[in-house]
Amino acid sequence: MENQATEPIIEFLDVKKEYFLYKNEKARFKAIFTKNRGVKKHPALKGVSFKIYPGESVGIIGKNGAGKSTLLKIIAGVLQPTKGSVSANVRGKVAALLELTAGFSLDMTGMENIYLKGYLLGLNDDQIKEIEQDIIDFADLGEYIDQPVRTYSSGMKMRLGFAININIKPDILVVDEALSVGDADFQKKCRDKINDVIATGVTVLFVSHSRKAIEETCTRAIFLKDGKVQVDGTVEEAFDAYDKKK
Repeated sequence: MENQATEPIIEFLDVKKEYFLYKNEKARFKAIFTKNRGVKKHPALKGVSFKIYPGESVGIIGKNGAGKSTLLKIIAGVLQPTKGSVSANVRGKVAALLELTAGFSLDMTGMENIYLKGYLLGLNDDQIKEIEQDIIDFADLGEYIDQPVRTYSSGMKMRLGFAININIKPDILVVDEALSVGDADFQKKCRDKINDVIATGVTVLFVSHSRKAIEETCTRAIFLKDGKVQVDGTVEEAFDAYDKKK
């Protein structure tokens, strides 16, 4: 399913990702000095290759442990592959609705963290200033926006993280449907905002176990099983294969 008329915005070439499995924190500490010698490895991705083109909406499906979250975190830059190439192939701003509170400084205020996260996402002062009020309004933290983040509840941190990531005018939107932010009203607000961003024509990667949700959002789906791509095709093809292998 390749469109040769344009360059891919995301490209994986034989990407592999392994995690070291430590028995406990003592073993993890010891491994620092032994360079992980003798530590068991878990292969999360086993040679994954695909291309995604600008404007595509692609569903990622598979059972828990199939490698979906690992794949998304590599795209978001949270993880690096053990082997293979994700090259200069991931281009543009990536809004990753995954690790929402990553990069926050607990001693800085919510407002200061808007700028800190903006810098981490590659924005300059003018670009952050342009979306600053949208972030404040969406997070709806009231006077807490000027308080240190260490005074926030976990839900408040998630709200601020979501507000920042969804308002950066991304080129690529990475969404895990398992994401749960705040109360029911705020979750609906988040879903509506995600749909608004999708409607602008950004490139979307959407992880979900719901066939209906994928069908409503995506025109293509990738079915992962045991760290490998089983099917890369239409939503119907991917789910038919997934249902047969459950």
